[in-house]
Order: sequence, then structure tokens, then C-alpha cells
Amino acid sequence: MQSLTLYIDGGSRGNPGPAGYGVVITDEAGHTVGTLHRYLGRQTNNYAEYSALLAGLECAREMGAARVRVVADSELLVRQMQGRYQVRSPLLRPLYEQARARAGQFEQFEIGHVRREKNREADKLANLAMDEGSQPSPQISIG
Repeated sequence: MQSLTLYIDGGSRGNPGPAGYGVVITDEAGHTVGTLHRYLGRQTNNYAEYSALLAGLECAREMGAARVRVVADSELLVRQMQGRYQVRSPLLRPLYEQARARAGQFEQFEIGHVRREKNREADKLANLAMDEGSQPSPQISIG
């Protein structure tokens, strides 16, 4: 089984506001083997961060990873997942519990914090998701 690294980021424009996440998945050699991004509607940035984590963990499981390392620029999410901070938000509590359950499905799980500059690709994907979601629906005109 393989080891994967997930670079995750979530954001919102306004808090809450239009939100999205991005995930970059790399293999042991550091090569990108997948990316994810999704618009989430009106949410908080912390909701978007947890959504990125959940999506990345699910994808890693589907890819057959045994070991997962998560890299995030959200100090709150990282410290909550490490058990260093409590999860007090009723909005985040179910997401946290799902993330802990998914993390427990791997032989090895670790999560660490990086500065935003070290997480640029995931940030670009999160912004792409927000951009896509904020585009007006196409107007269809017949005849």
C-alpha cells in the first residue's frame, strides 16, 4: 500500500460567505497524483477547511493509501485534529468527528501545519472553486 500527502485548503469570501476547498494529492516521490476542488455555497472558512480534509481523506482511501500525511495552513484545524484544541463550534463538531473516524481508517495518519506560502497549489484550487461558484448561471435563450 502507498503513502500519500494531502495538501488541503478551504476558504470563504466573507465569514460566512461563498466558500470552497482545494486538495492536492501527492505520492511518496512528491508527484501530484490527483486534485480536488469544490464550491460549498455560503459557509465559514473553518467549514471549508474541514470539508477539504474530509474530501481528501475519502479520496486517499479510494486510492488505497495505507499512510496519509495532511498538510494544512489552518492552525485551528490542525490543532483540533491533533487533540490540542477543543472543538467548541456546533457547526464543526460533526465534521471533526467524521474526520477523526476517516483518519482512523489508515494504518498511519499525521497532520501538520504550514504557512500559507507553502500551500499555494491547494489555495489556488480553493479559489478556483469559489470563482466557479460565484459565476452566474448561464442564461439559455431559445429561438
